[in-house]
Amino acid sequence: MPNKIRLNNVHGLGFLGCFCLYLLCSVCLGDSVNGVEKVDLFVVGDNPKYLRYHIPGVLVTAHGTVLAWCEARNAESDWADIDILLRRSTDGGKTWSEAQSVVNLPGDKRKNPAALRLGVDPTWETLNNPVLIADHDGTVHMLFCLEYERCFYQQSKDDGATWSQPREITDVFDDFRTDYDWKVLATGPNHSIQLKNGRLIVPVWLSTGSGGNAHRPSVTATIYSDDGGLTWHASEIAIPCNDRFINPNETVAAQLKDGSVMLNARNESGAVRRIVVTSPNGATDWSEPRFQRDLIDPICMAGLIRYAHDGHNVLLFSNPDTPRGRKNVTLRMSRDEGKSWPVARSIEPGYSAYSDLAVTADGTILCFYGRSKDVHFAGDRLTLARIPWTWIAGAEERKTDDSPAQTDLK
Repeated sequence: MPNKIRLNNVHGLGFLGCFCLYLLCSVCLGDSVNGVEKVDLFVVGDNPKYLRYHIPGVLVTAHGTVLAWCEARNAESDWADIDILLRRSTDGGKTWSEAQSVVNLPGDKRKNPAALRLGVDPTWETLNNPVLIADHDGTVHMLFCLEYERCFYQQSKDDGATWSQPREITDVFDDFRTDYDWKVLATGPNHSIQLKNGRLIVPVWLSTGSGGNAHRPSVTATIYSDDGGLTWHASEIAIPCNDRFINPNETVAAQLKDGSVMLNARNESGAVRRIVVTSPNGATDWSEPRFQRDLIDPICMAGLIRYAHDGHNVLLFSNPDTPRGRKNVTLRMSRDEGKSWPVARSIEPGYSAYSDLAVTADGTILCFYGRSKDVHFAGDRLTLARIPWTWIAGAEERKTDDSPAQTDLK
């Protein structure tokens, strides 16, 4: 039997112990506006070991358990000493388990040379960019990186309560070197997807590590598995880096009604818009990249999910709705498979940053995102918003905003 990382163990506590644990892990959903309930799951200062919580991710398993995870950092840097923490909810996000570390990686931990050139503390262990996928059979797949240089896979058969021992899959990325000689790699982040035919898809970005925090320049692609995570394969490069499409990186994915796969990528292009490409299978024959005119991109991770519940079948998208800085995380809806996003409503008008989306069994929309009172790249807390369908379905449609000045959008 593979080694397991035990997430929660309440056996032997007795009735009183379990009741006290329930009180400890439950959270009052007192922050409710127009039916949207908000609960802070990770708050700076709640554990002296961590200075910052960043890179939020959320999904709902096949059995209905909600998993919310993040990077827990001892410093502001992407190259900090980082743990991956996860919380579980079995009631749709109303009450939560305590936070637990879900990665135990033995063996060699050599620092990426790109980090050492930046003067990063060589003793720090950077576990970065966790991605989880909810399999139709109940398995939860998880990929994460070490030092933006190695990639690992593990899985859970009990809704995130325990995890198999991590298995390295970095050799999959060697297949990209023919087209792009990367020195830095990252998965996702956010949740990712399983296609109707069972294929697992994980967006990735690759960098030569020669510029900007050793994360630039960059291109995006995917890795995929057709055997439940046992073996993984590299796709064709999906979005290149050139004078027009500059440094595509953190990317989210969705399967469209026709079976094709759409990638939606953060980038640093002058268009200040998200980049979109499609593929018939999530791996080959990528379309020509295009800027999505009605999705502003202030260089921030976004959330993307299909909402298929009670006769509705649409795409939902979340990110800061501002051309510069990070504020006003907004939920948008597309009724035409991502061709346009006219329905929008603000979740967090103030400072707000990275986000991810999920949908519970009863159709409640979950947005897990960073926020704070003061401007900060990550915020001082990670908050889960529980959003009823009627809240976004009843929003007014917006006209496409063509500001700021566009650079060859198409």
